[in-house]
Amino acid sequence: MTEANPSRIAGEPTQRSESGIAQLQIDHGFFLAYRRRRASGEGAKRPGIVFLGGFRSDMTGAKASALDQFCHARGLGFLRFDYSGHGASSGEFRDGTISRWFADSLAAFDRLTEGPQILVGSSMGGWIMLLLALARPERIQGLVGLAPAPDFTEDLIWRTLPDAAREKLLREGKLEQPSDYSAEPTVITRALIEDGRKHLLLGDAIPIPVPVRLLHGLSDPDVPHTVSLRLQQRLATEDVVVHLIKDGDHRLSRPQDLARLCTVVEELIQLSAASNALSPVR
Repeated sequence: MTEANPSRIAGEPTQRSESGIAQLQIDHGFFLAYRRRRASGEGAKRPGIVFLGGFRSDMTGAKASALDQFCHARGLGFLRFDYSGHGASSGEFRDGTISRWFADSLAAFDRLTEGPQILVGSSMGGWIMLLLALARPERIQGLVGLAPAPDFTEDLIWRTLPDAAREKLLREGKLEQPSDYSAEPTVITRALIEDGRKHLLLGDAIPIPVPVRLLHGLSDPDVPHTVSLRLQQRLATEDVVVHLIKDGDHRLSRPQDLARLCTVVEELIQLSAASNALSPVR
């Protein structure tokens, strides 16, 4: 795994706008849009929550909003942001790669959070979540994956493309595919595929020791639930629980799905509190 280039991180966050969206300045005049809720009261003694969104998604979705309400009710710190080329952040989506979005996530994590954190990753965000946990192990208390999609550029895109589509992608550098979630086609670039190979995780053991909870719908048309089962086997931690939801789709954004998400996040918060209580005083 190649860690993101720290030279991309520069400048300070700008002032928050009336909409509640602030901007984190990164390199070459680019910025990441984000919303941050600071911890308060008893919540300041608990890990914060960081939400990592999916491919072509943004921080305004149902899962991020549900977690924001959850954290507000408990005084927990919460961070959500848009990768470059996504949502309200600057940049073009077609210029993005896993390395780029991982670097975005490191910048946001390092500069907008403090202390221990629980990462919640949705779809592609589940891949970014794992990379971030490997890069900052001392600050991660737990992981929650929602239809996590590590290695999707290779396993779910490249390996499923017909030969003619592969040849076109290599020849022209991009390929447009229809999307079930947008009227605009999804642009898959050669750079996305080739860069993704630098960050593949499922072929080896993944040295993450913290508790992990994975939620995956059996009716997910985009990321097979077998990805979560394979991920469970690769993780070094023994504390991995996979919740398979019989009628769950890829979004996992129904009220019952959001309630289940908040339940598993609460579980990891309680596990963190219990672990810290048992730790010897230094």
